[in-house]
Amino acid sequence: MRVAVFSTKPYDRHFLDAANTSDRHELAYLEPRLTRETAALADGATAVCAFVNDALPADVLRALAGWGIRLVALRCTGFNNVDLVAARKLGITVARVPEYSPHAVAEHAVALVLALNRNIHRAYARVREGNFALEGLLGFDMTGRTVGVVGTGRIGATFARILAGFGCTILAADPAPDPACIAAGVRYVELSDLLSSADIVSLHCPLTPATRHLIDQAALARMRRGAMLINTSRGAVIDTPAVIAALKAGHLGHLGLDVYEEEADLFFEDLSDKVIQDDVFARLLSFPNVLVTGHQAFFTADALHGIAGTTIANITGFERDGRAVHEISVEKLA
Repeated sequence: MRVAVFSTKPYDRHFLDAANTSDRHELAYLEPRLTRETAALADGATAVCAFVNDALPADVLRALAGWGIRLVALRCTGFNNVDLVAARKLGITVARVPEYSPHAVAEHAVALVLALNRNIHRAYARVREGNFALEGLLGFDMTGRTVGVVGTGRIGATFARILAGFGCTILAADPAPDPACIAAGVRYVELSDLLSSADIVSLHCPLTPATRHLIDQAALARMRRGAMLINTSRGAVIDTPAVIAALKAGHLGHLGLDVYEEEADLFFEDLSDKVIQDDVFARLLSFPNVLVTGHQAFFTADALHGIAGTTIANITGFERDGRAVHEISVEKLA
């Protein structure tokens, strides 16, 4: 099966080639993101393989269908970048990687918490300049702190278990409480109660119409003054201008981001010799109590191995019997 693989980096080639045993599929690696302007690169393929910042609205899907594309294999968990209704009408199957290593993202979220708390990013920069002063680097003990986990799927539940190991009290908000979390001592509460009680709030929910800008001005106002906010889920779960206002006011104490609502033109590229044109993002980087990583929480060898394996399995299943292993059903999401 010929597959046009968009947003390709060297590590994608490495892991996908390893998973594509006996070269069963012809993988055409393409560096550009999938957009309206680059969709024509898929001409001649039967499937496209897309990543988190590739855009598949209705018009792109119509163009893909016209070129014979019958499968969109997402090598990611989220699918908010795909018009699923349009895909169904066009007869295009959409598949995803529903899970890989939950530890990869959960551990990265913990790393952001610890780095912000103990000002590791600032201390590293100081020491390299010969500055060993401790003023401004004061942190707090993790034990005894209250941590709020928004979304307790596999990643959120893993994060909760790790923080419980630090001696933290764990609160959670999720429409479907996890019995294993409850058995481990996690207490489920309403989101408003979680926000008002937690010293640290970590977001692990998918991006849906209900969670878009879940953390807005009103939600931030409910949070404790000086609290920490971590987002390793999807950028649009938080209202970035509202978060900037909370940082400027001193109400939000720390912010750790691995995702950003307008990241598509920024992340996964080397822009070190260019001027960042996104003024909102540039403002975020100006705060000493903000730590941003470029959507790297998933980036472990274990996770990439799992993502590649599931992606190839989806493609193989579709080629074999017309059904991908992990198809996204519009009916189930309704």
